[in-house]
Amino acid sequence: MTPCPTCGTTARTQFASPGLVGPIVYGGHDRADDPAWRESGAATVEDYARWCGHLCGLTCYQMALGADAPSLFELRDGALEHGAYTEEGGEIRGMVYAPFAEYARAAHGVDATVHRRLTVAEIGALLDEGRRVIASVHFEIRRPHRPAPGRGGHLVLLTRRTAEGLHFHNPSGVDAATRTATLPADMFEPFFAGRGVSLR
Repeated sequence: MTPCPTCGTTARTQFASPGLVGPIVYGGHDRADDPAWRESGAATVEDYARWCGHLCGLTCYQMALGADAPSLFELRDGALEHGAYTEEGGEIRGMVYAPFAEYARAAHGVDATVHRRLTVAEIGALLDEGRRVIASVHFEIRRPHRPAPGRGGHLVLLTRRTAEGLHFHNPSGVDAATRTATLPADMFEPFFAGRGVSLR
C-alpha cells in the first residue's frame, strides 16, 4: 500500500480484500469468503464476517494512527472494552462517538473531540488546524455524481482541505478513485450528517 501523495495517509478498507469491496457492498458477496480475512486480526472467519461491515469508523481511526496502528480487530476489541459498540437483539450498534473518543485518548494518547453538530465549513477549519475528522456520511458518497439518497450511516476520514475541496479516505471505496477522493464542499454536504469526531 502506497501513502497518499496529498496527505500521506495509506488508504485502507474495512474489508480485508480491497478487490472484494464492490462485490460485497453491491453484489451480496459472502464476507466469509474473503481469503485475506486473517489480515484483519480477527480470531475466526465467522467473527470477521459478522463485524467487518460495521468497522468503517475504526478503519478510519486505523488510517489516522498510521503505519504502526494495531490490527483492525485489535482496535475493535479495545473499542468494545470502552463501550464504543453495543449489541441489541443480536444487532451490532456503533461506533458510539463519546466512548470511542475516550478509548482513543486512553489507549493511544490521541486528542479526540466529539462534534455532535458540525458544518462542512467547520470541517475545513479543523483540517486547516492540522486535525483529521471522522465524519458521518451516506455510503453512496462513493458515487457522488448521483443524488445523495440520505445522510449518515457510514464514516470516512477527512485529512486535508485543498483548492479542489475536502480530501478524504473511504473505508468502503470500491476502487482507488473512491478510496481516496476529493470533493468540493457543495458535493460533500448532501451526504454529510452534520456530526463526527476530530483527531490530533
